[in-house]
Amino acid sequence: MIAVSVLDLAPIAEGSDAATALRHALDLAQHAERWGYRRYWLAEHHNMAGLACSATAVLVGHIAGGTSTIRVGSGGVMLPNHAPLVVAEQFGTLATLYPGRIDLGLGRAPGTDQATARALRRHQHSSDEDSFPQDVMELQRYLGEPDASQSVRAIPGAGTHVPIWLLGSSLYGAQLAAYMGRPFAFASHFAPDMLLQALDIYRSTFRPSASYPQPYAMVGTNVIAADTDAEAQKLFTSIQQRFLGMVRNQRGPLPPPVDNMDALWSPAERRQVERMLAVAVVGSPATVRDGLQALVERTGADELIIAGATHDHAARLRSYELIAQCAADVVPAVRP
Repeated sequence: MIAVSVLDLAPIAEGSDAATALRHALDLAQHAERWGYRRYWLAEHHNMAGLACSATAVLVGHIAGGTSTIRVGSGGVMLPNHAPLVVAEQFGTLATLYPGRIDLGLGRAPGTDQATARALRRHQHSSDEDSFPQDVMELQRYLGEPDASQSVRAIPGAGTHVPIWLLGSSLYGAQLAAYMGRPFAFASHFAPDMLLQALDIYRSTFRPSASYPQPYAMVGTNVIAADTDAEAQKLFTSIQQRFLGMVRNQRGPLPPPVDNMDALWSPAERRQVERMLAVAVVGSPATVRDGLQALVERTGADELIIAGATHDHAARLRSYELIAQCAADVVPAVRP
């Protein structure tokens, strides 16, 4: 079977609040652990009324503390927003509290708008994205074995060897992950255009490292499963409305599903939303099983990470339960 994981942005549903979203995140993680998901990742976003995942390291600790076996991590921490030492201390502390269960996925984007990015970085001398590779290497040193020559150490953190993943939605992340010999996760759940090209570059230029002698690629996708195709398609309209809001630069709580999207978007907006959601898999268990198998065969993914926000929490639990059952029948692709 293919390995599957959960990507949670702690969505705040319309008519609800952040406290409820965080309770639902822990509840979903506890169910995901029982259903056999490999990881539960949380993504850093700021100044977004519909998401409760801004304090990512705090939320990772909350989820890890409420579970016992599932790996928990960031998908990801937006490193330009933080000093590498601070991230190393945060995730080093998490790894000390929950040994063998913490992942650290790193992204290069700010995860927010420009004004908020400036607010996050106001104490930094530079927010130049060109420093990202150097920041990753600095963070990696803090989490590795301490060196006698180091004048600054992450305590806790040094020697924890928290697994570092590189995330991306373009070719840059694939190239850097290959160069550094790190596992790579592609954000095709919202930006699938360069998915296949990025995976090809990652695999063809991968340089083996001590921790990862072979490339390891995770593919992100939105998946909604329900008992029938029609029910799943209706639940999916909440995600479609959220992406329509992105197209219009309007961010807010996750809206309830609707019977028909045609009254809400123009033909041009529909094309934009469908392009961003091109790898989504939506439907009954049979439809989802076939869709996941097709995605694995097309990408050669070693692992899938599933985003699947629904307005109703019970429907979300049911969706992830069905996805886990479907994934048990999905066969990993055989690459030459």
